[in-house]
Amino acid sequence: MRDFNFYAPTQVVFGRRSEEQVAELVKKYGGTKVLIHYGGGSARRSGLLDKLFNILNEAGIPFVELGGVVPNPRLSLVREGIDLCRREKVDFILAVGGGSVIDSSKAIGYGVPYDGDVWNFWIGKAKPQACLPIGSVLTIPAAGSEMSNSCVITNDAEDLKMGINSDLCRCRFCIMNPERTFTLPPYQTAAGATDIMMHTMERYFTPETDMTLTDAISEALLRTVKDSVFEVLRNPEDYRNRAQIMWAGSLSHNDLTECGTCKDFATHRIEHELSAMFDVTHGAGLAALWGSWARYVMPENVSRFVQFAVNVMGVANDYSDPQRTAEMGVEAIERFYRAIGMPVNIPELLGRPATEEEIVEMARKCCHDGKITQGSFKVLNQSDVEAIYRMANH
Repeated sequence: MRDFNFYAPTQVVFGRRSEEQVAELVKKYGGTKVLIHYGGGSARRSGLLDKLFNILNEAGIPFVELGGVVPNPRLSLVREGIDLCRREKVDFILAVGGGSVIDSSKAIGYGVPYDGDVWNFWIGKAKPQACLPIGSVLTIPAAGSEMSNSCVITNDAEDLKMGINSDLCRCRFCIMNPERTFTLPPYQTAAGATDIMMHTMERYFTPETDMTLTDAISEALLRTVKDSVFEVLRNPEDYRNRAQIMWAGSLSHNDLTECGTCKDFATHRIEHELSAMFDVTHGAGLAALWGSWARYVMPENVSRFVQFAVNVMGVANDYSDPQRTAEMGVEAIERFYRAIGMPVNIPELLGRPATEEEIVEMARKCCHDGKITQGSFKVLNQSDVEAIYRMANH
């Protein structure tokens, strides 16, 4: 078990009507003028935005707003937000939405105090030294950005989707009211659950083998989300199971399930190129790729996949044939994906196979022209990434 430093400073305010505490939380963390950042019309149609506006107005906290965040959040809107914050002298950002809104808010927060182009942070020309404080009102449990140090942005001019990590961007607080997720469409609910589970699976499949407690936490989280998603797809207003999923989303990406391990995240990196090129839903892209990644890397440690199959997917352990047990675990999660409406290969995701030229280009970008590798369970070079795309293309 590796030594580790677990740091999760975000204050979580969880439960019904929790958004009513937004003004006191903004004041607690030093906000005197707020950018309210959000996505499309759902936050407004639900009445949440108006409620937040009224609460801030009653507390005497001035604010400006910027909507328009889309999945795979765009650098162009980030730059617009930076200009707005500077012009309006904003000193606090309130993200109202899911991971895309929170990541866009983090990128704006990085950019406001920085003299250069904010994209420099993603291409390695500079490292963030400061970030405006950020709070979040979570409405889409999926990305876990509300408690993570991660920020993923798509450069829409160059079709590049990249992430950076820094504790500077961690949300000061996150408000989580499961009732605000009741209206999520089934596809978005399923894609979010897939992303939540994948954040833990990226940490579970690790070269480390001596972390019994972390494994047990990870396995319980995965089983809980797997069971709860069926319940909320049947009954969208099932508060108990919406709450399980919402809390799991935060725990899955705040590094708790990484304590003592070495994360992999190859599937995420490979999927980022799918999202960048085809603008697909991130969770669906992960589902389309994971089975192929799993089969490609499985020879590195079959027993790890056996443990997953038995403890997470409920597969009976065939002690005489560990390879078959491991493969049955992968087949079981692919059946789960299909049962909740997720694809399990690229043609199902896109409606067509990727071309060979598209595969080569995605692998090239993923590995920066062969300059970097991906993953730790099995270290993948550019040819490995191409092979996984090809496996997923059938």
